Parts: sequence; C-alpha cells; structure tokens
Amino acid sequence: MTNFPAALPSPAKIADLACDIAVRAATKAKQLRGEGVTVAASKSTPTDLVTEADRATEAFIRDELARLRPGDGFYGEESGEQASTTGLTWVVDPIDGTVNYTYDIPAWATSIGVVYAAGPAEPETWTPYAGVVVNPNLHEIWRASHGGGAELIRYSIDDGTYHHHSRELLHLAGPRELATSLAATGFAYDADVRVDQARQVLALIDKAADIRRFGAASLDLVGVAAGRVHAYFEKGLHPFDHAAGALIAREAGAIVGGPGRGRENCELTYAIHPGLAAELLDVLSEIGLPV
Repeated sequence: MTNFPAALPSPAKIADLACDIAVRAATKAKQLRGEGVTVAASKSTPTDLVTEADRATEAFIRDELARLRPGDGFYGEESGEQASTTGLTWVVDPIDGTVNYTYDIPAWATSIGVVYAAGPAEPETWTPYAGVVVNPNLHEIWRASHGGGAELIRYSIDDGTYHHHSRELLHLAGPRELATSLAATGFAYDADVRVDQARQVLALIDKAADIRRFGAASLDLVGVAAGRVHAYFEKGLHPFDHAAGALIAREAGAIVGGPGRGRENCELTYAIHPGLAAELLDVLSEIGLPV
C-alpha cells in the first residue's frame, strides 16, 4: 500500500467527490445530446471528433474542481494540463466514446480518474488514487479507490439530485478459459492502424468465444471489472482513456497492464479476468502484441 501524505483526503473521499462531479457532468452531457450535436473540430483524423458538448462538459468539470479542489492538478482531453500543488491530479475524459455520442449510440461515459504524484504528474510514475466512470444512459456509476475495492452503483436522477438504488461490490475470481470467454477491443482512428488491429482480431477470433467492440475504452475496462466481458486489450489509448477504468478493473481483481507486463500505456493497455490472464497473455504475444 502506498503511503500518501496525511493532509490529503482519503482515496474513498476523493472517489465520493468524483462520483458527484461525474454524475452531474454526465447528466449535463446527456441533456446536451438531447438538444442535438454540434461537431466543433476533428483531431488526429476526420473521424476523431470533438463536439461542443465535449468542451462544455469538460469546462463544467474543470470549473467545479477549481471551486472545490483549487490546488489539484487537471489533465483533460480537451483543455490540456494544469499543474498540481497538492499532489492530486484529475484526469478527465468528459465524453469517452464521442463517435457513439455523436451518432446517438448509448455506449459513452464520463470518465474521471484521480492520480497522486509527488512531483510532475506523469503516467509512468503516478499512482492511481480514485476512479469513476458514469454511463448516464444506463444510470450506472462505476467507482473505485486505491486499496478500497470497486463497485457498481445504480442510480436515478430526481429534480437534479441523484439517488443510489443499489451497490454491487465487484470481485473477479475463479478459473476461466479463453474458448468460453468474451474479449473486447477497440480500433484506432487511423485506417492503416485499424487494418493491423483487424489482423490481430482475426488471429484471435477462433480462440475466444467471441469479440466485442463497444467504442469506449472506459466502458470496456469496467465491463471486465463486472465480468460482462472477460478481457480487453487495445493499442493507442491516452491516459484520460484509461486512468479511471484501469483502476476500477484492477481493484475488482483484474490483471491490468501494458507492454512487457508493465504499466498500461499508449503502446498497449489490457485488463483480463485473473483466471484467464496467463492463457490470454500468451495468445496476445503470439498475435504480435507487446505483452
């Protein structure tokens, strides 16, 4: 267990605050979706979209944190980085699954990870502190704190206030085999990279029960935590794609990592049911991934 400075709120308290902000942000994003989508820009390719709702939702989160946690750092997909004076940095994807959001496919989420770093907040060295992923279309909150486990909370919204209906602790255990397991993955925006990823999926598809591709990394990661899928792997993720979901999967007992069995990063991120990890990591190596 990492020893964090005593002056910091506990990971559980930060996770509670992240839940409150994430639910309100996701609700705002859903309301904006009902008003119609305005594509503001594209990034790496013409299909790598940014909507006005992405920007508005991230601005809402950033403003709330400036009010509630003014010394904390911020690392957002749409608005960049702000240094921390407390050791905590909030890593935010306001709408993970923007293409789904744009086309009104209800598989998108607001993802907020909180990380601790004694110096600059670098993904290679920071320590995950808390993580929350909210899917407002299913009224699901996925929550975890460092050393505190992971849970799925189902909620409702009434007059702008959200209420918990159930809490389910997430714990993965027992044996699994690839032939009866679902694997999830994602594809890059760059078409040439997608072709290589499709070859990898082709090499895996007759070994697993089936393959799923949901279009939101955070939902793939929490899907592993809940046992909805049994493994997830993807190349090309940014820290804001996995900061929250990777912690939730890890706290649920999944084997989470990246290249060379190290930390998850842009070269590779995976989360695997513990009973399946040894078998699947060997297969991923065989099909050319840098596990």
